[in-house]
Formats: sequence, C-alpha cells, structure tokens
Amino acid sequence: MKSLDSNIISNNASGREAIIQLDRAKIGSKALFIVDENGKLLGTLTDGDIRRGLIAGKDIDASVENFINRNFRYLYESQLTLSDLNALREIKIVLVPVLDQSKKLIKILDLNDRKAILPVDAIIMAGGRGERLKPLTDAVPKPMLKVGDKPIIEHNLDRLIYFGIENITISIKYLGEQLKAAFGNGEEKGIHIQYITEEQPLGTIGAVSMIDGFKNDHVLIMNSDLLTNIDFEDFFQTYQEQNADIAIATVPYKVDIPYAVLEVENSRIKDFKEKPSYTYYSNAGIYLIKREFLRLIPKGAHYNATDLMELLLKNGHNVVSYPILGYWLDIGKHEDFLKAQVDIKHIQF
Repeated sequence: MKSLDSNIISNNASGREAIIQLDRAKIGSKALFIVDENGKLLGTLTDGDIRRGLIAGKDIDASVENFINRNFRYLYESQLTLSDLNALREIKIVLVPVLDQSKKLIKILDLNDRKAILPVDAIIMAGGRGERLKPLTDAVPKPMLKVGDKPIIEHNLDRLIYFGIENITISIKYLGEQLKAAFGNGEEKGIHIQYITEEQPLGTIGAVSMIDGFKNDHVLIMNSDLLTNIDFEDFFQTYQEQNADIAIATVPYKVDIPYAVLEVENSRIKDFKEKPSYTYYSNAGIYLIKREFLRLIPKGAHYNATDLMELLLKNGHNVVSYPILGYWLDIGKHEDFLKAQVDIKHIQF
C-alpha cells in the first residue's frame, strides 16, 4: 500500500504551496486533505478548486482555506462498512478520508489499492519448521521462501491488505527473527503487525491463546505457507449471511474409483455404481471465527484447528464450509514449491 502523506497539507499553507504539493501528490489521486494543528480534517482540495478560486479573484498566496471544499465525503473509523465503500466507488470517489469521532484524520483509503475494508483481525501461523522442504529451510523459515519476486507470507499479507485487513498477528517460532526483520511492525505496508512466539510447538492454532488486544469481533486465521487468491470479501459475506460461528475454507478433492462399487445389505447386492467419482471437501487452512470462541483454546497447550472444530460441532454451534473457487496451493513439499514458481506467473490476484 502506497503512502498518502503527500496528500495531506496544513491549513497554514498558501494556495501556491497547495499547487506545488498537488503536483507531488500520488499519481491518479490528485487531491489534498487540509488539516488543522490538531489533525482535524477541514476540507479537501483539487486543481479544480484552485482554478475556481482564481476565477473568483482569490489571491494564490492567500491561505489555502480560501480554496478548499468543505462539503466533502468521509467515513468514521468506527462505522466502516462494505456498503459505504461500494457507494463511494459508484460515484467514482477514489480517496476516502477516515475520521475519528472528533473528525481527526486517521487515515486515507485509496479505493484503487483496496477491494474492501473488512472488520476482521488476522492471524498468520508461521512457526513451522518446514521439514519436508529441507534443505531450503535450513537457513530460511518456510514462510520466507520466495515464490516469484516475494516470500510466500508476503503474498498473503498483501492479499489481506487488499481486502482492508490491517490488524495482523504473526505467530513465529523457527527462525522467527527473520520475519520480524522483514516486516517489522507493518508500518511500511500501512498496517499494524504484532508477533507472538511459540516457545514450544502448540499445534496448528494453540498459539492463538497467547494473543490479546483484538480490535474486531471477527478473526481470520490462516496458515502462512498457502498460495491463494481467495476472495476474502466473499468469504466474510458468506460467513455473515449464514450466521456462522466459524467458517472453514475448503478445497475440492476428487476421488476416482477404478472399479464398480457395490451397495450391499445382509450379503445381498442392492445396487452398484460403475467406476464412480466422489468429490470431498478438504480443510484449506483458512478460518473465519467469532472472537468469543477463541477463549475455548486452552492456554499454553498443544491444540489443533480440528480440535476446535470438533468442540464447536459437539456443542451445536454453526460450523459452515466455504468452497474456494479460485486458486489454492499448500506449499508443503518440494514439488509444491516448484509448482508455485510456475503458477505464480499465471494466477490472477
């Protein structure tokens, strides 16, 4: 995500300074956001606003406040919804200021860079040893192996960012310092990243019990070694529409039986199918879950996602499947890694 600092200007600036800054502003987003000394958003400014001001006889060296548009569109940080964003897209608004309740500018959303803003925290499980990918993982943790021009985990980070997921926790263990060095606190990508370290292996989601400070009521958990173009917006909407307590992303797995399959009852053949094919749905390692259910994960204990799924099913909670219709690959073996290098050239992200 590109920085939009060049799109912000103080109300103490002049119209001339604003023109100079407009020229430096992000290409394709020629608009400035005028803030006071407290960061409160006062208005917006475009080339058209400057032009109209000059036609009206305003002095170019006067305060930029003489030119600004005070009737601007914005969203409150606490009220971001998919419908709000889609409505702004329909009227061709590209840059959207996000404000707190005092109308202080929190951030600027570039709708060219993001498909959605999902009210979701994300957890990426990246602590595995990657034994099956040795010797590639002898000095590099599996999530940091490059697929194309960037590490596997960075493909997933950028995918989350594209759908407006900004609060991300990465669970690390083996060579975890390399991930910290690569991504830091997420500032360079315009997001917030925190890390938790597994002192001992805690299973596929046991480390989640160590996380505090979730911002949202919905949490996405995914493995770090997946290459996928899953539509997180559609995943989230399906999860909400079905009022799911947990939604599990799944991938189809087809089994072809090379023989006739008999239906037998008390030694008597009732029916048969000649060389049937069956399609099953396998766990894709991506989950959306209501935050309240994460408290069921025992602290400091080895615990797998399947343990939590089993517990929720046993207690009658709504567990749903979300079939991934796009690309998905679990990079677990050398042949998977080689396939990923070829596929990345053709996947539509």
